[in-house]
Amino acid sequence: MAFDFRNMSFSRQILPVIAIIGLVAAVIFIFFGLPDRELTEPDREPPRAPDAMAESSRVAGAGIVEPSSELVQIGSALSGLVTGLFVQPGDRVTEGQVLFTVDDRAARASLQEARAAIAEAQASIAEANTARATASRQLALYRNIDDPAAVSRAEVIRAEGEAASANERLRLARARLEAAQARANSAQTEIGRLTVRAPIAGEILAVNIRKGEYVSTMGGGNAQPFIEMGQTQPLYVRIDIDEEQAARVAMGADAIVSPRGAAERRVKASFVRAEPLVVPKRSLTNSAQERVDVRVLQVLYELPESNGLFRVGQQVDAYIPAGSGAQGDAE
Repeated sequence: MAFDFRNMSFSRQILPVIAIIGLVAAVIFIFFGLPDRELTEPDREPPRAPDAMAESSRVAGAGIVEPSSELVQIGSALSGLVTGLFVQPGDRVTEGQVLFTVDDRAARASLQEARAAIAEAQASIAEANTARATASRQLALYRNIDDPAAVSRAEVIRAEGEAASANERLRLARARLEAAQARANSAQTEIGRLTVRAPIAGEILAVNIRKGEYVSTMGGGNAQPFIEMGQTQPLYVRIDIDEEQAARVAMGADAIVSPRGAAERRVKASFVRAEPLVVPKRSLTNSAQERVDVRVLQVLYELPESNGLFRVGQQVDAYIPAGSGAQGDAE
């Protein structure tokens, strides 16, 4: 018996078959599309309170490692080409040590011009002194003659004019000398400003310029400092405490600090000070529960020597004992 497609009903025969095929496809998709729910170890160990504080009241905070001098950002007082770079990251420098130099040829040319003007002014002073001395002697000679008829009044007036002119030339030459000396001092100062020196003793942390590059004093808000340095012996850590928990911190107590992602490596940091100003939160931990619309109290602690465990700019987790009047724990 031949199968006649014309006698088939779409709603009673074809549609149920399509529905069955779709259901089977959905079951297969769901079965093979289920997420892998196998438990795995976390990429990094989450922070946890040390055993000594596990049963006691405490305050948790995140922080950034910084130099004990804070970060010193070095710029240039004048624009120009870098002609010499004498440090690299990791170098330790003393206060006043040369870090880099900027092209000073124009300033040195100005200095040479000023020195030439000084020599010219000194020669003019010597000439004016000689002329004044001659005119003064001539005028004194005329005035000491007893016979008025021996020297005419015109000769006396001429001698007085020559003496006054010599005095004026001397005054003008001295003024030119002072101006030339001022230009020389200005050129010397500019040459000194083109040599950038370390303001403190410390370690060079970053060098963002190269020899031959042009440095400008007109840096924008996102411009990098030319050199960053600081005193890294010892290191400090700046801990942010949410303003809601700030009153619970036991000021003066040591903190337990661990690097981000290495909660098992802990050190005891010594209290240094708490900043008097509560500031908006800037150091973020990227936690989903983290609030960013809060202000924080910044507390500084001194880190012990740890053989490279901590570096400037590194994020850390810290636990601080709560004050005697605090109730409960803060995680």
